[in-house]
Amino acid sequence: MAEPAELPPREGMDFDVVIVGAGPAGLAAAIRVKQLDPDLTVVVVEKGSEVGAHILSGAVVDPIGLDKLLPDWRQDDNRPLKTEVTEDRFYLLGPSGGIRLPNMLMPPLMNNHGNFVGSLANVARYLATKAEELGVEIYPGFAAAELLFDEHNRVTGVATGDMGVSRDGEMKDSFTRGMELRGKYTLLAEGARGSLAKMAIARYHLDRGREPAKFGIGLKELWQIDPAKHQPGLVTHSFGWPLDSKTGGGSFLYHLEDGLVSVGFVVHLNYQNPTLSPFDEFQRFKTHPAIAPTFEGAKRISYGARALTEGGWQSVPKVAFPGGALIGCAAGFVNVPRIKGSHNAILSGMLAAEQAVVAIEQGRANDTLNTYEDEWRRSEIGRDLYPVRNVKPLWSKCGTYLGIALGALDMWCNTLFKRSPFGTMSHGKPDHATLKPLSDVKPIVYPKPDGKISFDKLSSVFLSATNHEEDQPVHLKLKDASVPVRDNLPVYGEPARLYCPAGVYEIVYGDEAAKKDPRFVINAQNCVHCKTCDIKDPAQNITWATPEGGGGPNYPNM
Repeated sequence: MAEPAELPPREGMDFDVVIVGAGPAGLAAAIRVKQLDPDLTVVVVEKGSEVGAHILSGAVVDPIGLDKLLPDWRQDDNRPLKTEVTEDRFYLLGPSGGIRLPNMLMPPLMNNHGNFVGSLANVARYLATKAEELGVEIYPGFAAAELLFDEHNRVTGVATGDMGVSRDGEMKDSFTRGMELRGKYTLLAEGARGSLAKMAIARYHLDRGREPAKFGIGLKELWQIDPAKHQPGLVTHSFGWPLDSKTGGGSFLYHLEDGLVSVGFVVHLNYQNPTLSPFDEFQRFKTHPAIAPTFEGAKRISYGARALTEGGWQSVPKVAFPGGALIGCAAGFVNVPRIKGSHNAILSGMLAAEQAVVAIEQGRANDTLNTYEDEWRRSEIGRDLYPVRNVKPLWSKCGTYLGIALGALDMWCNTLFKRSPFGTMSHGKPDHATLKPLSDVKPIVYPKPDGKISFDKLSSVFLSATNHEEDQPVHLKLKDASVPVRDNLPVYGEPARLYCPAGVYEIVYGDEAAKKDPRFVINAQNCVHCKTCDIKDPAQNITWATPEGGGGPNYPNM
């Protein structure tokens, strides 16, 4: 490709607030800015082909955020959430059965009554409509690929990626230079492990003094089931089988409207066995005798996967930096035991927007929004995350059974006495450092999918409607191309081929029978943008970068 000096200059546009990511956090921030000062200019850029295309969540939504942002949303005929939770069930599963845990044992914060089940993608589309009515400019299909800085090392906006670049880096006839979107403040709402948020955290050392970031991978399918089996508003969670007691994770199964069921599985990414495949654990889970009958005679409609933040209170980095802020899952505001983050995403977007508006009206620009940094822990967000801060570390240190029992005790102590017998625990190692060598584990052998309830990766990726421009640079970048075969393969069996839920990574042998001449292959066109490889690779050799805008999955209502 031509040297940067030879590239045509970027065109630019100036705004008061630039927001990256049209999810609940980004759109809530945009709406809040315009609610407070209609004269301020706001732009939202979204890498998905449309708003909601890359949004994936369970989802049981705590409406606290929507109620605060749009108090009249429940009276709107076009509201995105219509099905309230009617029944809440918790199960501990074994290989052939399960035990339902009494709801009375659950701390009150685990109660889902008053919450809604639905599609978070549809929530995002609803918020986008409200934002546009207020005058917010939203540009889907444009991936923010670069942070812009001034001479004082302050963020001044973002640049969208160039389009029309060939796989070997040459400018094609369709080449279009990216655009600079400059703002007085830039809010990063990219979700878990956002590429620009990762850059900002590293550049400004925002994670200094914090616990390591922790993550899980969530896999989800949407099914149309037999109406006779459908129970609108039924919410079921489980833990235990098929995961062993040392591996954290669990399932969700939500009955939505119109005969739809959302089923998903979360695996904590601090797992130790390199032969574990989160995708195959999910498929195996659906075959459990207590679960499989739901899907008999049903039709699988869509599939997707996404990393989620799990570090909570201890791992949230500094959220404000010169010229901008982290909001939503980019900051890590997910409540792990509740499996909820969208309410905190909306609240954090509002909080950051409020501080940005105050700063702009004071004549400030591109400085650090310290009030946002100071306020979030005292806000509804902090009050949501603090009581559950030890659930994840207890689970990781003590295993599933003892860890969950102690986590429940800890939540009760925080609820009743406003304190914990454990103080505030540390998380320990980052997720990429937890794998054991192959020689220290028992390999996991997964059954072949039956094509009725359990499926393979490629047919699943097909249902995600994932599409990338084929002739473009590979957006999954290796720091050292020799590491996968030289280091990861002999020690771990190259776990990328297993932790990736979309079949992106393969080891291909020149001599398959003899397993000789291995080669690491990246099928970037399969990528569903889950970011797991960027998190779990033991050598931290893979960097997920934005592909051409509009590429990736196209989730209809996930």
